[in-house]
Amino acid sequence: MAVYTHLGAGDFAALIAEYDVGELVSAKGIAEGVSNSNWLIETTGSAGALDSNNKPQTRFILTMYERRIELGDLPFFLALLDHLSAAGSPVPRTIHDRSGGASRLVDGKAVAMIEFLPGVSIDNPSEAQANAVGRALAGIHLASADFIASRTNDLRPDDWKTLFDQCGDHLGDIDRDLPAAVDRYMPQFRAEWPEHLPRGTIHADLFPDNVLMLGNRVSGLIDFYFACTDIIAYDLAVTHAAWCFDKGGRVFRPEIGKALMAGYETVRPLSDAERSAMPLLAQGAAMRFAATRSFDWINTPGDALVERKDPVDFIRRLEFYSQNGRSIFPSPAG
Repeated sequence: MAVYTHLGAGDFAALIAEYDVGELVSAKGIAEGVSNSNWLIETTGSAGALDSNNKPQTRFILTMYERRIELGDLPFFLALLDHLSAAGSPVPRTIHDRSGGASRLVDGKAVAMIEFLPGVSIDNPSEAQANAVGRALAGIHLASADFIASRTNDLRPDDWKTLFDQCGDHLGDIDRDLPAAVDRYMPQFRAEWPEHLPRGTIHADLFPDNVLMLGNRVSGLIDFYFACTDIIAYDLAVTHAAWCFDKGGRVFRPEIGKALMAGYETVRPLSDAERSAMPLLAQGAAMRFAATRSFDWINTPGDALVERKDPVDFIRRLEFYSQNGRSIFPSPAG
């Protein structure tokens, strides 16, 4: 999440008036993330929007879609939220406007408002919390099995290469060793990516800041705006890379990795083929975030309310998986 577009009080009030949520009280920008503008909205509440306790809801998340998101993809993202929420997953539902629309346009940019879920994001998970995240991830994979819509993943190995190419000579400005790492690992991903594995609807971006927790319970899975139809086990690999290292990618926490995997397989056991592919999928997950972070590092406006994230953090993860993947993810034969 981030803020790229600055709206005034009148803009917010006019927009909120299109929803049956009461009158605007406040709008606060949210700085985390890199792709869209986001605000925490507080209103006076209305019987038209009830929370989980059947009381008028007064807090919402408003998102303006800025980067990497095509307007044509919005129906997929928002319908997925409603599908998973209706299935009992800890996922926020969309708040539809008075005309029934799930999104609106503001100055040519799409906006949507979603339910606010309680909970906090954590950056130093316990084993119990990692286990709960694994179970929640497997839960949305099962709950989305009958979701009929689909969306092609536009961040696959060839797309990572395109992003790196678009960085040009600036890639070396981020870190002098980054271009060599890209050249060393990218050919394997493009040649050996395991297309034969089971596919389904995946989150594709389940970082700690996209999970809300109350104690050891997952209270919310949020920010589904990279969700797509792709290799299901890749989603687990993304989550593993995001959760099982320190912030800089220098220290791997094996106990967190084991708890995450165990939680996932409690709900959805991996097939032998998926288990065998996990080392490569984890390396690819790390390369995907190195690619998008590199592009964002170079292209984020200087006045954007957003924290740039170091792509080298994920090159370190990639190299760790390259050297240790088979021990972290044992083959079916042991």
